[in-house]
Amino acid sequence: MMGHKIAMVTVLLVDDHALVRTGIRYILDGTEGIEVVAEACDGDEAILKARELNPDVILMDVNMPGIGGLECTRKLLQINPDTRIIALTVYVDEPYPSQLLDMGARGYLTKGCAVEEVVNAVIKVHSGERYLSEDVARQLALSRISGNDRTPFNDLSQRELQVMIMLTRGVKVQDISDQLCISPKTVTTYRYRLYDKLKVKNDVEMTHLAMRYGMLTDEVSSHH
Repeated sequence: MMGHKIAMVTVLLVDDHALVRTGIRYILDGTEGIEVVAEACDGDEAILKARELNPDVILMDVNMPGIGGLECTRKLLQINPDTRIIALTVYVDEPYPSQLLDMGARGYLTKGCAVEEVVNAVIKVHSGERYLSEDVARQLALSRISGNDRTPFNDLSQRELQVMIMLTRGVKVQDISDQLCISPKTVTTYRYRLYDKLKVKNDVEMTHLAMRYGMLTDEVSSHH
């Protein structure tokens, strides 16, 4: 094996749908530096394979029959607290994301996320960061906002929240413009409106604010 550049990241895929596993395996195995070393169709099999192979990252479906993803995550982290688990779900709704993240999962993706997000999540989680797909980050932000605690984000529209999350992740204005189908000028208008509403002076302050309210976990953007 070539030893330069990236060490191989080993992944265990856990999902009760063979089709989902095949799709994700195809994406990950096609990425340089990532190898799917095993698949499991339920929690019990996942625990056996994790013990046997000690993979770097476990991609885990939350909604499995039998011992579900929640219980399986708890058990895997009891066996090895350093296990890096990324939860995978069709649901964006609470309470799953916060329960799993509080429990120690390092990432949370929805099955509707983009191909690049799966790869990105595996790489980031393997390097010690946490990763939330954008829709999950937004949902967590909203669920925390709709609680009793008022936060600086209460008055943001859905679109402002979307732009804010992308900016605090270091996504470039042009990329935000492409992804949201709005002009770069409009993105800049949103940016200044966000500064005004959140009473911050720049992206760095906005990122710190988002982190303080748990919207970014510890994924600090270093692009600014």
